[in-house]
Amino acid sequence: FEPSLDYCVVKIPRWDLAKFIRVSKNIGSSMKSVGEVMAIGRNFEEAFQKALRMVDGGVNGFDPYVQPVKKEELTQPTDKRPFVLAAALKGNYTVDELHELTKIDKWFLNKMKHIIEFYELLEAAGNTLNADQILQAKQMGFSDKQIASATNSTELAVRKQRQDFGIKPFVKQIDTVAGEWPAATNYLYITYNAAEHDLEFPGGFTIVVGSGVYRIGSSVEFDWCAVGCLRELRNLGKSTIMINYNPETVSTDYDMCDRLYFEEISFEVVMDIYELEHSEGIILSMGGQLPNNIAMDLHRQQAKVLGTSPESIDSAENRFKFSRMLDRKGILQPRWKELTNLKSAIAFCEEVGYPCLVRPSYVLSGAAMNVAYSNQDLETYLNAASLVSKEHPVVISKFLTEAKEIDVDAIAADGEILCMAVSEHVENAGVHSGDATLVTPPQDLNTETLENIKRITRDLAALLDVTGPFNMQLIAKNNELKVIECNVRVSRSFPFVSKTLNHDFVATATRAIIGMPVEAVDVLHGVGKVGVKVPQFSFSRLAGADVQLGVEMASTGEVACFGDNRYEAYLKAMMSTGFQIPKKAILLSIGSFK
Repeated sequence: FEPSLDYCVVKIPRWDLAKFIRVSKNIGSSMKSVGEVMAIGRNFEEAFQKALRMVDGGVNGFDPYVQPVKKEELTQPTDKRPFVLAAALKGNYTVDELHELTKIDKWFLNKMKHIIEFYELLEAAGNTLNADQILQAKQMGFSDKQIASATNSTELAVRKQRQDFGIKPFVKQIDTVAGEWPAATNYLYITYNAAEHDLEFPGGFTIVVGSGVYRIGSSVEFDWCAVGCLRELRNLGKSTIMINYNPETVSTDYDMCDRLYFEEISFEVVMDIYELEHSEGIILSMGGQLPNNIAMDLHRQQAKVLGTSPESIDSAENRFKFSRMLDRKGILQPRWKELTNLKSAIAFCEEVGYPCLVRPSYVLSGAAMNVAYSNQDLETYLNAASLVSKEHPVVISKFLTEAKEIDVDAIAADGEILCMAVSEHVENAGVHSGDATLVTPPQDLNTETLENIKRITRDLAALLDVTGPFNMQLIAKNNELKVIECNVRVSRSFPFVSKTLNHDFVATATRAIIGMPVEAVDVLHGVGKVGVKVPQFSFSRLAGADVQLGVEMASTGEVACFGDNRYEAYLKAMMSTGFQIPKKAILLSIGSFK
């Protein structure tokens, strides 16, 4: 018995080197990647292009326009090398020249050349695309969006054209005997290199979208939430579908759900699966930032999104709408302005006084967020932020120094709070919440402040009409509370507060999302133990990286420890990260005296 395979799997690591200042981008014998993806297709081109899109949502596939051609990047591998190869192939390097420079096998280089040649053919075809060309493109792993950008069209126009031509994807099971015997595995993938489906679609499934590739800022904590959601749906007798492509996760284990799609988390693919499966609805709030980004697109195509409505998600994600909503309700926030050009930005910053925080909309873990202390800083950062999202302008707000930051995790049903947790940050505001040390139940907040936090949380839940999980960050200074942001999804502190307070927040959220009655509980003050969560950094692996913490997240892991009081819990947690406590006298501070 030997396996005969009719599919091809491509695994690509993900590096997050852009989060570090002055870090060396070269990859070599020391591991620097923080996550990986796994793509399945019927041929190498299909799987390879899928995998490139999975690693970075901003990329359309094997795109020759992402990076310029640099000879030194061809000889010395870096984290962006595939795109340098794409640019080189488009720049008429031959396969033999590239083989000499990169030492990559010619088989792979020929396949890559094949993709670039087809890309050029699409560009030449423009708006005269016929059914054969679209089918061929889909068989080589081109996404609708990628075809659209090559032919100066839009993703929805290409999607409609493709469906009018009757070009639809087929669902296949991973089959290690290539059809010699019936396969019964739960690993499903979508391909255009097929003529029939491998299974029936009875309908009635609930789709849960996973968190995608692990990266700095979105890691196992979101997977814990997705798995908890699947488990609770199963307990309630629902059939479940998981869409995720990360081989390291528990959510991609074959026995966690009824159907497991190893597929991209993009509007195109989730919508295709939703239509094929006649699904009951999609749960987006359990996978972190990635699923939230496609909420509005799915909603516009009449897909049923369970839980908080996509309009509310957009009201929280879109910094302008969100800030305006707070102003109307009279909830305080740092002074802000939405700006598109440098001149007005400098004028605003000089008016409120530096330091100022520069941030784009719809990003996770503080990508391209920066604190500017002078006009020169501002100029540098604005250039970086505009690269992140050209469609969305940046928001600049006054950056508060020496203030305390507070994290609130809560679950609501139809805007009514069911349970909430409050965590204090040990570091001053301005260290990203993923890099800060968190303490829950809160130890330093007086009753008045806590009541205010509860009031603001209730108001926000009602304004956004939240059903399911949400997370909010506040700043406390001089007895004033200001809201920094609110995310209508699970946050990275959900597992921590669930375990410290002995209350499964995700199970509560899942019941609320599918419309079951849930009793509200007060778990804020915990069960007598104090939990402290401490980040784990990997600076020793990253040559040249700056170890100072800021508003962008840099930690790659975390530990949490419990104790009778915060000092015991904090010491245990510090020791768990490998921190050596010296024998001499040393001052450990958790929070200022103010």
